[in-house]
Formats: sequence, structure tokens, C-alpha cells
Amino acid sequence: MASVESRLTRRSGRETKVYDVRFRDPDGKQRKKTFGKKGDADRFAATVEADKLRGQYVDHSDRTTVAEYARAWASVRPHRPSTASRVSSLIETHIARTRLGDRRLAVVRPSEVQAWASDRSQVLAPSTLRLLVSMLRSIYASAVLDRLVASSPVVRVQLPRQDRPRVIPLTVAQVQALAGTMPARCAAMVLTQAGLGLRIGELLALRVGDIDFLRRTARVETQIAPRSKVRTDPKTPRSKRTIPLPAMVAEALAEHIAAWPPGADGSLFTTGTGLFFTREYYGEIFTAAVKRADLPAGTTSHDLRHHYASVLLAAGESVVAVAERLGHENATLVLTTYGHLMPDSEDRTRRAVDEAWSAITVPSEQSAQR
Repeated sequence: MASVESRLTRRSGRETKVYDVRFRDPDGKQRKKTFGKKGDADRFAATVEADKLRGQYVDHSDRTTVAEYARAWASVRPHRPSTASRVSSLIETHIARTRLGDRRLAVVRPSEVQAWASDRSQVLAPSTLRLLVSMLRSIYASAVLDRLVASSPVVRVQLPRQDRPRVIPLTVAQVQALAGTMPARCAAMVLTQAGLGLRIGELLALRVGDIDFLRRTARVETQIAPRSKVRTDPKTPRSKRTIPLPAMVAEALAEHIAAWPPGADGSLFTTGTGLFFTREYYGEIFTAAVKRADLPAGTTSHDLRHHYASVLLAAGESVVAVAERLGHENATLVLTTYGHLMPDSEDRTRRAVDEAWSAITVPSEQSAQR
């Protein structure tokens, strides 16, 4: 139990009585806090014991800064290497190098978090800023569990409006033109990504064993991560999937394998030295081909994934099925990204209501008068 003891101390040349509150924190460490008034000391002693019983004790003497705790938080997260690198970069650039990063974790106020977010909005895209604020919210949630703060100051943060541009998918003719301007060794890569809806890392990691020409399926098992030269697990557990193999992809792959046999490790797409393409190297080749094909500026390999989704939706494939083909965790992202591409939605709405009401007999004029 906390105890209150009085003692005399000399201040400004004269003796003054002060009150020491001695207590043990939840870890058993001896603590002391001094007050000038006995009433304040008694209240603190009662409060600290109550907080310990409720599991809400906070060590207000802790000097850990926001940046220090953020680094410690990131170091124990089960992040993939690529995610860990991105998180570390966000912490060092947008937390540690700002005024917020030097503040003690326990004294930050909501107004300071808002000021920090408003400052970061000047240099970050809305989507990146939302990711950053969400990360800070998780950091403070962990600090609350660690009893370093009583509550999180990351609340009701006002962020700039995020207007996501609508996806305008490439047409079949544009994809064909792009494949035609790629180096011959890479043409099948464009058709494969467009016909299977793969992420770029999944495309680069494809092996001949992943393609079942007899059952007409393709299996996604691994990916090549950014700035990596080794295969790793796909982005999420749902990313491991089996995709129907269209005839046009099967034909393109058969011709590709005949001209350029798979690498020693089974890689379908290899460089002249027999190694699989890295994202960076393939990206340079792809960007040059986009210019030659006169496609919209900013077109990336991810636009072939958009093309795939738009083709499925235009054919009437369900949103859930499209999400499964793309390897998404749920259909929400498909709806928010491609909802405007779903065909004849207005006609289907009219037809659904008209058909429902056509089954109801319209009351006659005589019945209405009664």
C-alpha cells in the first residue's frame, strides 16, 4: 500500500514541510513522489492504489519519447521485410524528424497530434497520411497496454478529403499494343498478367510447375518482393490461389516456353542470363514499352490487373468471384475500386423494381372507390 510520510526540507533559506508518497508500481519497483500539501499527497496515494487495482496504472515519470517508442513498437511487429522497411521509413521520416517525435510519449495532447497530421498533409498524399495516422494510433494503443499512457491522444483526427480517381481500365486493343512493343522475351508477360490478374511480384515469380495446361489452371504460390532477388510468400494468405487459365494465356505461355525454356529453378520468365526479372529491371522495360505503345502517361503493370478485373465484371462475374481471382481478403476493395465498371447497373435496378411490382394486381377503379 502507498504510504505518506512528512519531512522537513530547506527551500530559499528556510525549512518547509513536504510529503513523500512511497509506493510500488505493478512491476514491484519502489517509487516516490513528493508533494507540498498533505491533501495532494493523500489523494495521489489513493489514486495510485486504485489505478493499480483497475490495471490502469501509468508511469508518469517515464521519459520515453514518441519516436523511441515507435521504433520499439515496429521492431517487434510480425511484419514482412518489405512492410518492415516501409514502416521504418515512415517512422524515421514523418515521426522522428518532426516535433512530435521528440515529445514525451505520456504528455502528447490530441491538439498536438492534429497539428502534426495537418503538417504532414502538406507533404504526403491523403492515402499515405491515413496510413501514417493509423500507424500512430496503433503505436499509442500499444503504449496504453504497456501502461505508459492512460489513454491515446490519437482521437478525432481531421484529415484531408481523399478523392480517389476512378479506374479507367486498358482495353484489349491497348493491351495487345503494349505486348507488341515489349521485347519479344517479355511479350508473354504482359498477356499473362492481363489474362490472370496477377500482381507484378506474382507474375515475376511464376514457375512452369505453377501452370497446369491439362486442367487449364494457374497456381499462385510465391512472389518477388520489391528490391528482392528471392521468392517469398504472397502478400496475404488469400493471395495463394488457383486461377482459371484462359486459352489466350495458355497459347502465349506455350509459345514463350518453346522460344525461351524455363530457368534452372523453373522460372517461366527469365533474363538473358537465365535469372528471373527483378521488379526494378522489369519496371524499366515496361515503362519504355508504355511510351512506345502511346498509352496514357503513368500506366503501370498494375493497370493490367485493373484490365483483368474490368473484363470479368463486364462479363457479369460476381464481385466475390472477382475478389477471389485477384487474391483480395474480401469483396469490399473490388466494390470501391471497380463498382463503377459493373455493367447495366441502372437497367438492372429498373428491371428489378418493375418485375417485383408487375406481380401485384393493380386495383380496379371500382375497388379504389370502395
